[in-house]
Amino acid sequence: MDPASQDINLNSPNKGLVVDHSDSLSDVPVEGAVEGAVGNAANPLPPGLTEEEAEELRTELTKVEEEINTLRQVLSAKERHATELKRKLGLSPLTELKQNLTKSWQDVQTSNAYKKTQETLSQAGQKTSAALTTVGTVISKRLGDMRNSATFKSFEDKVGNLKYKVVGPKGNGEAVTSPTDTTPTQENPPF
Repeated sequence: MDPASQDINLNSPNKGLVVDHSDSLSDVPVEGAVEGAVGNAANPLPPGLTEEEAEELRTELTKVEEEINTLRQVLSAKERHATELKRKLGLSPLTELKQNLTKSWQDVQTSNAYKKTQETLSQAGQKTSAALTTVGTVISKRLGDMRNSATFKSFEDKVGNLKYKVVGPKGNGEAVTSPTDTTPTQENPPF
């Protein structure tokens, strides 16, 4: 069957597309080739292939290449038609990309791997939160115990005595000053 006479409709907007086969390999002249000289030294036949079989293969190759060119032209026409339809619908490449990303993200979120990972991370977060709460409670209890210990009370007494010596007997935060001291005192000492 001749590919040029085949009906390749495929709902193409270019029905009855004329196919130009002038660029197929059979029309390209080869230097030094003599018409009909298939088995010459420049183009030897593969082993086990007769001249007649080689000629049949060449004819079939020519037909297949013509079909390929026809399909390329039909595909190109279809792509142009699709682009025109998208333009009329207001679909830009950026809009398509956004839609593809949104769909991909939804696909990821519905996947089993994502759900399992999310569940695992949620459990890990809950366990971490519980552990931090426990650690905070333990630290608070230890600080309370430490404050009630004899060592801390002794340290607190020493700091109190030091404060008394620095601030003075007033205890209201005003330091004792000498009459020769001209520098202003700090109203709220760091103790």
